[in-house]
Amino acid sequence: MTRSEEELRVGTETRERGRVRLRKYVTTEEVTQTVPVQRKEVRLEREPVSDADVGAATSGPELTESEHEVVLHEERPVVDKEVVPRERVRLDTDTVTEERQVGEEVRKEQIEVDEGDTDVRDDRRPL
Repeated sequence: MTRSEEELRVGTETRERGRVRLRKYVTTEEVTQTVPVQRKEVRLEREPVSDADVGAATSGPELTESEHEVVLHEERPVVDKEVVPRERVRLDTDTVTEERQVGEEVRKEQIEVDEGDTDVRDDRRPL
């Protein structure tokens, strides 16, 4: 007669646990910076002719019409945008090993001896 029993054979299997995805998207934010700008403004100056300047002031022609022009300049803000790479991002995986307890019921066959009136010797059991 053969007596059999179940034994646990514990191993591992690989299965999909989940997925991770990198997604890149664009957001917009308002950025405000202060920039100083300059401009030229015209100012009319009048000065009376003094006795010392009368010769230089009257050295020109008699009464005539004339024009004098001054070019005014101003600065204005100029904005330009440039795409600048800041960092590289990638997914990597780490292997983490941990121990887990597993339990399962196992069955085994038992053999009994019906001795009746006869003594039966069991090699595993002393008489």
